[in-house]
Amino acid sequence: MSRGRDAVGSAAALAAVAWSLLPVAWMVSLSLRPADDLHARTFWPGAWTLAHYRAVLGAPLFLHALRNSVGISLVATALSVALAAPAAWAVVRLDFPGRRLVLGAALAIAMFPVVSLVGPLFDLWRALGLYDTWPGLVLPYLCFTLPLSLWILAAFFREVPWELEEAARLEGATRGQIFRKVTVPLAAPGVFTAAILVFLAAWNDFVFGISLTSTDRARPVPAALAFFSGASQFQEPAGAISAAAVVVTLPVIALVLLFQRRIVAGLTAGAVKG
Repeated sequence: MSRGRDAVGSAAALAAVAWSLLPVAWMVSLSLRPADDLHARTFWPGAWTLAHYRAVLGAPLFLHALRNSVGISLVATALSVALAAPAAWAVVRLDFPGRRLVLGAALAIAMFPVVSLVGPLFDLWRALGLYDTWPGLVLPYLCFTLPLSLWILAAFFREVPWELEEAARLEGATRGQIFRKVTVPLAAPGVFTAAILVFLAAWNDFVFGISLTSTDRARPVPAALAFFSGASQFQEPAGAISAAAVVVTLPVIALVLLFQRRIVAGLTAGAVKG
């Protein structure tokens, strides 16, 4: 009976993985099809071509968008982790009024619908000169990635034995030195996890990217894909869009596979006592 249940569970897991990977496989298939074979009723293309990849990698629209996505995501990640780390340590280690409300407020902000902010931000950013700029995208990303970083880092900081920090304090270390030289190194997996998840959230954003930009100056890749066009007005850009999506997805897949253990450790931190 136990082996039967294990077999059923394994089959269900494989079916779920296959179902999840099906859109990715179809995207790869479209990216390798010739332009005249995009509507063929076959899963894999009859003829293979890299023309769509050559066109995408040589398109200024895509290259500008790729540069914007990399730069904006890295800046948002660095700022989010740098701001959330001391805040999470203060929530876990310091006793101040309203400490318990901080994580609840952060969670409420993270649950706030993104679409409802686009209209007010559009008008405000145009008035402040932040529309179609990198800071105009970094700031909204911070609003929604800071709570995520705060929760992850707070869970990891709770796992750091306070006796180590107390020993450092008895040796004459200040709170800042304890935080930098004791807590953060011991909670390095949580810092990596927060950075990876924040980077993925900023990298995959579409709503802010399409709403708060109007030119290639700051438009990220997810928004730029909506502006891809075929060689003529009668040709669908499905192949080019699929090729660009594959190019953008590969770094994300590599990042997740490379840091898979750290991501799982970060998401399960604090789940078990002892």
